[in-house]
Amino acid sequence: MADRMPRTESFLPAMFEIAREAGALLMHHFHQHLKVEYKGEADLVTAADRASEKLIRERIRERWPGHDVLGEEQGLNDQGSDYRWYVDPLDGTTNFAHGFPVFCVSMALEQRVQGEVRRRIAGVVYDPTRDELFSAELGCGAHLNGEKICVSKTNRLNESLVATGFPSHKRHKNPNIFFYHQITLRTHGVRRAGSAALDLCNVASGRFEGFWEFNLNPWDTAAGVLIVEEAGGQVTRFDGSEFELNSRETLATNGHIHEALIHEFQEIFAGRGLDPLPDPRAFAR
Repeated sequence: MADRMPRTESFLPAMFEIAREAGALLMHHFHQHLKVEYKGEADLVTAADRASEKLIRERIRERWPGHDVLGEEQGLNDQGSDYRWYVDPLDGTTNFAHGFPVFCVSMALEQRVQGEVRRRIAGVVYDPTRDELFSAELGCGAHLNGEKICVSKTNRLNESLVATGFPSHKRHKNPNIFFYHQITLRTHGVRRAGSAALDLCNVASGRFEGFWEFNLNPWDTAAGVLIVEEAGGQVTRFDGSEFELNSRETLATNGHIHEALIHEFQEIFAGRGLDPLPDPRAFAR
């Protein structure tokens, strides 16, 4: 790990405080009657999203006034800093709006090390419904509520529990239903909980062996990917190439089933060996 930059300051204690404060705010709204607005056909935003991001930005500005912040609701505040925050104030908005208790606060910090080269150096994902705080610092491992976590040791795809997600809008343009069908037949099961950040943390903690999704945004993945990597997992694009925050393809695993999933994706993209969907009319008979 000689290529990792030594740092004298840990950002995690302050990140813990901010994430927990934002989580408490979300839980307050969760138990109230929410005003829900639709940004697109089915892409919604709640008052809680805005209030949580406002709180997080204020806390970052109080502590580190020169830092850049990229958030889901307010976009990028670019001051040319060497530090950039990625903030998802409420990952799992649809769940939240429907009263389904699977959502979280996700925060990550990236540092420019030379030129345009950046590295994520810290990440926190807080699930306020379970009081679970996942965290990672570059080169220091991953933790859940202060206890070290690591990915699972399962090495067979058919014994693996994996997860995925679907977009809240333009579903008709997303091919993931084919991947869902095929991977369901080749694993122990596929879960679709509705929060990419928590799915990534569940890979990191060994609850899932893998997770994939199309078209995620940087604020969806910045913290969770670092947590997976620091827990010993592997994250790439669907073809195995290097993951970037703007990749729009996220494949995270325990490392042991990574090549097997990449192979399945290659077959699906090529249209080879696709099992037909069962005919519901035949089932009804």
